[in-house]
Order: sequence, then C-alpha cells, then structure tokens
Amino acid sequence: MAETGGGAGAGEGPVPAAEGAELAAVIGATVPTGFEVTAAEEVQEKLGSASRISRDRGKIYFEVPARGLPQVHRLRSVDNLFVVVQEFKDYQFKENKEDALKDLEDLVKKLPWTDPLKVWELNNSLKKKKTKRKKQNLQSSASKEKLNDDGEEEGTDQKDASEQEDCAQSAAGVEPASSQDAEKTGVASRNGEEEEDGNEQSDAKDNLQAGSGSNTKVGEGDTSEGEAKVLKFRVTCNRAGEKHSFTSNEAARDFGGAVQEHFQWKADMTNFDVEVLLNIHNNEVVVGIALTEESLHRRNITHFGPTTLRSTLAYGMLRLCDPQPTDIIVDPMCGTGAIPIEGATEWPSCYHIAGDNNPQAVKRAANNICSLLKKSENKDSSTSLGIPLDIIQWDICNLPLRTGSVDIIVTDMPFGKRIGSKKKNWDLYPACLMEMGRICTPGTGRAVLLTQDKKCFAKALSRMGHIWRKGQTVWVNVGGLHAAVYLLRRTWERAEEKRSFW
Repeated sequence: MAETGGGAGAGEGPVPAAEGAELAAVIGATVPTGFEVTAAEEVQEKLGSASRISRDRGKIYFEVPARGLPQVHRLRSVDNLFVVVQEFKDYQFKENKEDALKDLEDLVKKLPWTDPLKVWELNNSLKKKKTKRKKQNLQSSASKEKLNDDGEEEGTDQKDASEQEDCAQSAAGVEPASSQDAEKTGVASRNGEEEEDGNEQSDAKDNLQAGSGSNTKVGEGDTSEGEAKVLKFRVTCNRAGEKHSFTSNEAARDFGGAVQEHFQWKADMTNFDVEVLLNIHNNEVVVGIALTEESLHRRNITHFGPTTLRSTLAYGMLRLCDPQPTDIIVDPMCGTGAIPIEGATEWPSCYHIAGDNNPQAVKRAANNICSLLKKSENKDSSTSLGIPLDIIQWDICNLPLRTGSVDIIVTDMPFGKRIGSKKKNWDLYPACLMEMGRICTPGTGRAVLLTQDKKCFAKALSRMGHIWRKGQTVWVNVGGLHAAVYLLRRTWERAEEKRSFW
C-alpha cells in the first residue's frame, strides 16, 4: 500500500504492478459483524494473507495474487467480496454539500482503475467457466440416468430470490443503509471441490497469461465478430457518520455520473455488468468493484424457514468452539439446519447431530441435506459418500442422548420474536442449559449459543453457574437485532437431572 496525494484527502491503495510482475489484488470482504477476527484468521490459514480489520464494522481487507481468486470465493466466513480500487483513510470532506460532491466527482479521474478492472474481468471469466462446468456436470448426470432407464431428471437446486438491503444507487431513489448486502451469484461451497479447484487454478493462470488488457468497453467477450460491448454499471453507496453534508443517494448519483462520463459506460440499476462500490464511514472512503453478485452465505440452504441463520454466521459460531477430529457436535434447536450443514461441510471428520421439536423445521432441514447431497453427487460425478450428519425430531428438554456423550453444542436459541416468546424463554432457557449440561462432556465440553434475549440468558446462566462457565461473548447483528454469541465451557460438576431453576 502506498501513500498518494489526491483531491480532498490522502489516499492509500494498491501499488500498480510493475511490468511483467504478477497481478495482485487488494480484496475487501464483508463479514458478519463481530466475527471480523474469525474471518481474518480463516484468510491467514487458507490463503496465507494477513488481513486488516476495518474501522467500519463487518469488513476486512487482504491482499492476494489474482490467480488466487478461486480460493477467495471459497472462504466460509465472508458474505460479499470486492476488489479495492483505492482507499482513503482520512478523506477531508468539504462542509458545503456542492463542494463535497464535486470533490467526489473529480476523484473518479484520479483513481487507479486499470488493475482492479483486470481483476474484475478475470473474476468474470472464472464465473462463466464455473457455470459452464456446472451445466456439463448436470448434462452428464442426466445422460447417466437415461442409460439406467430412470425417468426422473436431475434438477438444479432452487434458489430463493436474493434479498437485498437498501442501498443508495446512482440515479435511483433508494434510501441509504449502513451496511451492504448486495447479493451475488455463482460461487460454490467447498464440498468435493478438489478436482474443480485444480481446474479453476489453471483457468485463472490461462486468463492471466492471455493478458486481459482491460478494454473498458469489452469485459464480457460475448459479442459477435469482436464487436466492442458497452458495459452497464451502477454505483452503490454505503454511508455511515453524522458529519456528512450529503446523503448516500446524492453521493451515488454524482459519483455515478462521473464514472459514466469517464468510462462511457451505460447506467443500469438492475441488469448491470459492473457494480462500483462507494463506502463512506466517517472520514474513511473506500472505492471498490464488486466481485460477487449474490452473498456467499446463501450456499447451503434451499428450503428457508422463518428465521434461517446465515451460513457465514454459522461458520463463525462453529469455529469459535474449535472442533477437533472425531468430536460429536449437536445442534438441539437446528431449525432449517444451517449450523449442522455448515459443520458437516467444513468439519467432515466430526459427527454432527441435529434436531428440533418442530416437525416442519426437521422436514426443511432434511430437504436441505438432500439438496447438499445432490450437489456433491453432481460435482463428484460418482456415488456420493454422504455427509456425517443425522437429523431427528426431539424435545430439547429431554434429549435422547447419553449423559456426557457430546463434545460440542452449537445452536441458535429462540429470540422470542418470530419464534416462541420472551415469556416462554424464562422457563425454556434454564431447562435447555441444564439438559445441554447433562449431555455435554464434563471438563472438556463446550457450547456456543446465539441469542438476542440477553437478559433472560444472563439470568439462566447465573443459575447454571455450577455446570457452565462463560468464556467469551461476541456481539453480533442478526437481521438488524443486537444479539450475542456466548462461548460456554462445561465444568467438572455433574449435572442434576431435576433442579429448581428460579
């Protein structure tokens, strides 16, 4: 990163690659708030890159060679990805609205767009090849079924319509939001991807060697007879801070107008090729180009319930309890199965048991597991070995599991909002903690529990202090609700079968 003078503030951004040097990218990633450190640890572990956690909660930044993009898309803790064009750590906004917006317009011409656009182009070509491979896999599995005289056709997984948080977009009258969740497409989960990984790596190398000379009018390469295609774009602005004289809409509109003038691209709010991001957090300004069209947290779930947990948050919770090979991990209130499915995918050497008292939830979870099995069968193009996960309908206060037989419990407890009630939680929470304490291994067992009903949980935990010790609390944002993830450690004391809770 190098300091550069520019416009209204000192800038920091990627140094342009020297002639013949490998193309590198500074990647920005949005992650579940509260789990920034977890995401940074995953990036270090899987990519060997050090991350910087942004002052704007829910974002991390790290540098990778462009050929490493396939691994970046397989990170389990990130929601959305973008390549950083330039970052300004202390941008001085003018007090007058017109002057401040004029500075943002002037900034467009000074930004180092070339390398980030090459990274965006490479990312696009990888997504296309992945889609093509997916179609080929589906066709080959369909032809196999025909040979076996099986009349049923293999269907692709259904995708729910992407939910997008309100963001200000250029030339669109949409109210601003403090955090971005611009949903993105075409990134698969890690299950059975070793062979695919090799293919993607070679694709990335081939595309880099082909030297994507970032012609701002091409980018797609689908036009006939080498005709230049004018790219369609939109600008999404996320703004947080009290001292700005302008709104997100105004910033997106004016910045977008300057982008259109600079590149001669066409503005389109829905069917865009390029999404330019303008993130403003107090005096911190980051300009980026989106690399994902649908949030990566939508990787496992095809059958949604009223309170389906994001896969990225489920990963953060599981990672918090540090699963070891052969551990038995239980989610006693699994809902649609987001936690156990994420666990079985990322920690296949553990055994995962999921359950719920609601038959509809159990059915949805079973359907999600079936979808995952179909997906892995298509990837492997052979008989699937299955996943180490079982699901059962049970009563959380009377689990059909032996005393002291479980290593880890990870669950999303009822908030008392859309499911259950705050009143019921006063009886449910202590009963749950007692039963969880019974099945958990004394001395080494741990539990990671998510709840928004913090007052009730604190009271229940104080009564269960003889079997549970609080180790760590992570404050998170779940659908706009301020919630907490508690890491509890099991004491050596034996859990009583019956106890007066209050």
